[in-house]
Amino acid sequence: MIIKTSDTDTIKPFLKNLFIPKPNSHKGQNGKVLIIGGSSLFHSASIWAAEIASYFVDIVHYSSTVENNKVFLSLKKKFQNGIIVKQKSIPDYVKEDDAILVGPGMLRKFKVQSSKFKVDNFEDVSKIKDEAEYTYCLTKYLIENFPEKKFVFDAGVLQMMRKEWLLKLKIPAVITPHQQEFENLFGHSIKRLSQREKIKLVAETAHKYQVVILLKAVVDIVSDGKETVVVEGGNQGLTKGGSGDLLAGLTVGFYSKNDSFISALLASYLLKRSAETLYLKYGYWYNINNLIETIPQTLKRLVFKNG
Repeated sequence: MIIKTSDTDTIKPFLKNLFIPKPNSHKGQNGKVLIIGGSSLFHSASIWAAEIASYFVDIVHYSSTVENNKVFLSLKKKFQNGIIVKQKSIPDYVKEDDAILVGPGMLRKFKVQSSKFKVDNFEDVSKIKDEAEYTYCLTKYLIENFPEKKFVFDAGVLQMMRKEWLLKLKIPAVITPHQQEFENLFGHSIKRLSQREKIKLVAETAHKYQVVILLKAVVDIVSDGKETVVVEGGNQGLTKGGSGDLLAGLTVGFYSKNDSFISALLASYLLKRSAETLYLKYGYWYNINNLIETIPQTLKRLVFKNG
């Protein structure tokens, strides 16, 4: 199936079961997410993910390196919808929150000698100094100890984790790779395939590893192995760094109260549709903040006919 952002009728069938906050709801009932990301090298990626998620859930918990947390605290005058979580408290918030995003801005490296690490308890994981090795061990720890949680895996995590870990999860994770990350994780080259071949490979891989794959490209492919949708639209303004982090943040926000497939599909659609809206005002010269401001308005217009 093909969804075109230029034709809103193509996305409307998928909006029928979208979670909408109820009039009598209380704080926390409309979604709580934990975002784990950032590093001493990449500060903004996980912050952008947290900012966009804050529009769609009641509570955003955020955890990063000590250095990056200091950067985040300096932005509290601008971003006041999140709660900084100390690294040692990550397991507590994984238990508490509805969905967890892991990966934006986290470091990676070519190879990790897994045999030298213990991930039986979080104290061992938190003592790891090398940030890429921490990415590897944290992801393994979370999957092995919280297989019943809703996870979104993005960026650095996709280049450090092992594909077999996904089979340990009891609830399908959403993974958001670009084409190189897909190849690194699953060992299948995808860049030179035809569009039809890409769709087939993504669907087969999603089915085999029991995940939802949102393959990021000029044309996105979203599949849970049973249903596959191609999302066409957007423009070249989305090549800017940070758009993928917004996509991951959107996905985890929706996943807190919706199913995995709808969450990934709607995130893809909204990002592309919002880019088209911004083109009318800025051409291709918009930035991540413009997208963050526009995406909630785009959803409002979709959900409320007179919005």
